[in-house]
Amino acid sequence: MNISTENAQYDIQADGLKKHFGNFEVLRGVDLHVKKGEFFTLFGPNGAGKTTLIKLLATLTDPTSGNLRVCGFDAKKEVNKIRSAIGVISHDPYLYENLSALENIKFFGTLYGLDDVDDRAHSVIKRVGLERRRNDIVRTFSRGMKQRLSVARAIVHEPKILLLDEPYTGLDQHGAQIFGEMLSDLKSHKRTILMTTHNIDEGLDLSDRIGILVKGKIVFDSPKTKVDRSAFKDIYISKVEGL
Repeated sequence: MNISTENAQYDIQADGLKKHFGNFEVLRGVDLHVKKGEFFTLFGPNGAGKTTLIKLLATLTDPTSGNLRVCGFDAKKEVNKIRSAIGVISHDPYLYENLSALENIKFFGTLYGLDDVDDRAHSVIKRVGLERRRNDIVRTFSRGMKQRLSVARAIVHEPKILLLDEPYTGLDQHGAQIFGEMLSDLKSHKRTILMTTHNIDEGLDLSDRIGILVKGKIVFDSPKTKVDRSAFKDIYISKVEGL
């Protein structure tokens, strides 16, 4: 297999990524390759560098050093192409509280230059189960409803890649169940998904591959089929406590 063919298999290719804030090294040489259509969950404790890594992948900040390609595009030279190819979901829904659900999604669809923004907005709001609340102001929504609307925001332009940064944070059991069902639906559409979390039970359910990030380095990377749930919990504890 030649290099170009091998690279074409991956939607995320990070090699030696480092990120410093002053003298503090948040990421210490991250190597990460996520295949097209793969659901990769990266576990790690608070402060491991998970959010910083997501920001690098989303081109919201630049690496101090290393190489990064997302959806085949160079993160240093093709930022706008990457941003058009990704959707980002995090613990912060990034919504305008004083706008309605429909107004929010139409606004973001317009930012992406969609020609059929009205149809797309209605479609994705229906898809996340908020059609009856589409004209309600977002500040009246529960945490779970805001997170569902953030999914609509992230997929309105049909991105090839979804980046999820601790998306279960703040959700109650019912909200987490609904959100998990939505992720299952998104996975079924063959999108490439990278999710970071510190919650092992929620993170393992949909994953094809799993990794562990500790103190800015990936210290474990394996297909989920090769590690059972109880064994992975032991591995996670040992990796977190061992560094």
